[in-house]
Amino acid sequence: MPDWLQIVLRTLASIVILFIMTKVLGKRQISELSLFEYITGISIGNIAAYISLDLDNLWYLGIVSLVVWVSVSVAMELWTLKSRGVRNVVDGRGTVLIQNGQLSKKKLRKERITLDELLEQLRQKDVYRVADVEFAVMESSGELNVQLKKEHQPLTPAMLGWTMSKESQPYSIIMDGHVIPEELQLSGHSEDWLNHELKRYKLKLEDVFLAQLDSDGQVTFQTADGRTYPEPSATKPKDRVISLTGQLQEELRRLGQLSQSEKDRKAYESALFHLNQGIEAMRLKKGTEN
Repeated sequence: MPDWLQIVLRTLASIVILFIMTKVLGKRQISELSLFEYITGISIGNIAAYISLDLDNLWYLGIVSLVVWVSVSVAMELWTLKSRGVRNVVDGRGTVLIQNGQLSKKKLRKERITLDELLEQLRQKDVYRVADVEFAVMESSGELNVQLKKEHQPLTPAMLGWTMSKESQPYSIIMDGHVIPEELQLSGHSEDWLNHELKRYKLKLEDVFLAQLDSDGQVTFQTADGRTYPEPSATKPKDRVISLTGQLQEELRRLGQLSQSEKDRKAYESALFHLNQGIEAMRLKKGTEN
């Protein structure tokens, strides 16, 4: 057999073997790697290259080595699932770099992270002041996770005491002009209903690039030429103003409650009072005009 053909066949065999063994190792091996998994990945790649290119008669020993590496990696993962101590050694532990807005120089040196690198990772989290951070930890994967102080966290419905309705994932019932039967069944609708919706917007199935059904039962069709049905309705300026003033009122109330000094609390209360007066004046003016 010619050398070039032998290399082609070995390379194809290596691809198949690597695919199978990567499936055995699981998705974690592809996403966030621990130190041991990183070493395993490099070693497996080198062994696969040896199997593909080495023309000696002992190339099959590379497959034996691959099986050993994968077996050890899988065994190590199972061991880490059962033992927290082993998990801390193999996967590592997170390191707290910032607490209560205070940097730990000792922890930065331990993780060998410069201030420039830390600030860059904070900016990736949309954080530009260390003093705004309540807690920042460097995970074993190398990712920095950040918790802002309460006064700097985005406003959420839970902070305002609002009860939100439950929302489920959207169902993709059409993709690339083909109905997805499983998604359509999970959505609780039939093909007759889908055909009725297509006729409603005068669409053909093959023209639909993507169709999704949300938790409110609203289906949205997106065609291959960039059209969307039903067309998004523009928000009226009046409704937008009402929404924004309501959000501002709630934000001023929240800031007043979180204020650490009496002076700041009175400033927020004064701003809220004048805002409410302005809103009431606008209502009275509108009432007299009507």
